This record gives sequence, structure tokens and C-alpha cells, in this order.
Amino acid sequence: MEKLYLTGYTPYPLLPDDYRLPFLAQKTDRQIHKTALGAELIVDWEHVEDIFGLIVKLKTQKYQIVGLEQAHGSVPLNSYQPDNKLALILGQEIGGIDPAILALTDMVIEIPMFGKKDSFNVAQAAAIALYHIKTFNVG
Repeated sequence: MEKLYLTGYTPYPLLPDDYRLPFLAQKTDRQIHKTALGAELIVDWEHVEDIFGLIVKLKTQKYQIVGLEQAHGSVPLNSYQPDNKLALILGQEIGGIDPAILALTDMVIEIPMFGKKDSFNVAQAAAIALYHIKTFNVG
């Protein structure tokens, strides 16, 4: 993983020139640190307000934009052969990826599901997809 972009209302660690109310920014930073166990200090990340601008920027840098979503025409994750330069977009816990954002993706992949439930939470889905992408590109 090269970089993690945190967009929209996704919580993010404290920034040097943080514009959020100090007590809210510090509270969020403490909660992230407690959960991430310091990973937020070693993973390159950036908070970006405008995901649409970010997608355009990444496309100009020749990244394949891939949505992780259950959608018409999606490719099962186990059949997906990732490019070396890709940006994986994950959506909201309940609503998924906004249709306007999904329309900008180059492709959509989904995790095949079995049983009565048809979704994972975002953290589980991210872990599964990133593991597949990383192991595919390694071996």
C-alpha cells in the first residue's frame, strides 16, 4: 500500500494545522490511536475533502480506480487481477459507494458472499480485498 486517502466524513488523525474544533480533533485522534495501535504513525495517509477531485488526480497519474461494492456488472474478487497502480474505493457502512462516485470507477469488484447475510463491514471488506490485492501482486 502506497498511501491511504481518507475522504468525506471518515475520521482522521490530528493534523498540524487542523481546522476542526480542538477538543473534537484530539478526541478523534485518541480514538484512532487506541484502535490503530500506532499504525496511523507509519502508514502514509492524507485527508482529502473532495473525493471527485482526488479521483481525477489519480486517473491522471494512471491509477485504475476500483470500487469495492455489490453492483451490476461487478467482478468477483477471486477473479480480479489487479493492476500495479490502483486506487481502491470503499463506501459507507450502510449505503456503500455513492452512485456518482461509482460512475467514475474503472471497474467494480465484490467479495462473493455465502449464507443469509450479503455484506461485510467496511473494515472486514477492506482487509479481505487488500489481502487479495497484495498477495496477487506478490506471487
